[in-house]
Amino acid sequence: MSLALSADVLVIGGGLAGTWAAIAAAREGADVVLADKGHCGTSGVTATAGPGHWWVPPEAREGAVADRLKRSLGLGDPDWMRRILDLTWTSLPTLRGYYDFSVDDQGQPFYRGLRGPEYMRAMRRLALDQGVRILDHHPALELLRHGDGAIAGAAGTALRGERPWTIRAGAVVLATGGCAFASRLLGSATNTGDGLLMGVEAGADLSGMEFCNYYTPAMAGTNMARSMAYSFARWFDADDRELDIPNGPDVTPHLARALIAGPLFCRLDRVPEDIRRVMPQVQPNFVLPFDRKGIDAYGDRFEVTLHAEGTVRGIGGLRVTDEACQTQVQGLFAAGDAASRELVTGAISGGGAVNSSWALSSGQWAGAGAAQLALGQGVRAEELAVATGRTGLRPDRAQRPVDLRAAVQTVRDELNDYERNIFRRGPALAESAARLDAVWVELAAHARGEGRGAVRTREAAALVAAGRWSKACALARRESRGMHRREDAPGLDPRLATRQRAGRLDKVWTAFEPAAAQAEVA
Repeated sequence: MSLALSADVLVIGGGLAGTWAAIAAAREGADVVLADKGHCGTSGVTATAGPGHWWVPPEAREGAVADRLKRSLGLGDPDWMRRILDLTWTSLPTLRGYYDFSVDDQGQPFYRGLRGPEYMRAMRRLALDQGVRILDHHPALELLRHGDGAIAGAAGTALRGERPWTIRAGAVVLATGGCAFASRLLGSATNTGDGLLMGVEAGADLSGMEFCNYYTPAMAGTNMARSMAYSFARWFDADDRELDIPNGPDVTPHLARALIAGPLFCRLDRVPEDIRRVMPQVQPNFVLPFDRKGIDAYGDRFEVTLHAEGTVRGIGGLRVTDEACQTQVQGLFAAGDAASRELVTGAISGGGAVNSSWALSSGQWAGAGAAQLALGQGVRAEELAVATGRTGLRPDRAQRPVDLRAAVQTVRDELNDYERNIFRRGPALAESAARLDAVWVELAAHARGEGRGAVRTREAAALVAAGRWSKACALARRESRGMHRREDAPGLDPRLATRQRAGRLDKVWTAFEPAAAQAEVA
């Protein structure tokens, strides 16, 4: 038996951005349903982390904006930066009563850094207290549209009982997280690019997909990629010779080259004592793998690897077209890692702090905007709605078995490999794109799943689609800017100091925005 609901606002995704969106929509007076692929409050990357925030007092904000704008390499916007600094400053204190903030040396609440597991439990409680209906383990599979193109809701599958669901809504917020390209990054099991696929199928486009090759060091054999302590690291080869690798924003290519040459080791003995003391509070999961392996995190040498984070700490996502984070599709909003963060990060990662503040802010803007739109026009629940999902649900040709594991492995190979994704070259990018295109053709032609099987086929389709957009954008940006490095085009091209859009599924297109259009969007 299927589940059919109606709401003013449907939020898809129950992580940091999704919960802030649902709370903001409910505060506007909207009837809100939140559908999460996992369990809201425990799924997503925030729940495993110690998220910092871009927490800057008013008197220091212009300096912070100027610094960030300089490092954005022409792609950031200062007005959006100011907006998230202001909203972060006023929002976090409102969690008192739901979250037990630590105190600083002066006994004042410490708002900058939060404990991820407790943060997300607090967000769930707050959402429930605001009247949000939460549907756990209800992954969305596709969006619904009215005949005029406006969003009508979404459809999916409840994992328990594998029964289909349909939720008609006046507006939808996609807060499905980023796409980790199946890298097995901690907390990213639900981050398979679903929102990007659904959004593009409904008519939205993307931006910043070339900036999806951020990597984080971690102890080898673990997926605990929490990077703060590694800013103090010393690096060694297998013979215990210290390597001349400077820590900082450009450390990734140095580490990757060392790993290509052989095993890489690390010592964290230079981490200051005050940071060691607060680590259990700000990044509570960081020391667990060391404890389990009997390693002194701050004294012993240990082997390391690099984990690809894709768009999680990369940049790319659905392009927003107004200050409420609406996409170019009426009634479809995007928030958090599902949305492009170029406006506030430019060509470099937002790391933990800026990304967390973006999730907090874009979630609230999208939720409030969705509520205002829905309350103004109504749900239109009785009107005809058209399903938009295709690949993995409605094959173009005869249905037949498709090797989904092989499809996902192709994504891992092409989007995580150091030489193909960090040290980019035109011919290699074109080869990767061709491999992913071939996988996509097979999926689109023949893949179809039902129940849980539909979730798996859609995840595979979303991973491949996101990989195709990323490779196409990296191939088109013939320069090196921020985290996007082209070995065959090492310098900045001033003509490309603009954001790049991407879209479509059958044949991917990319286009750089004219400077005037970029200014209008910003």
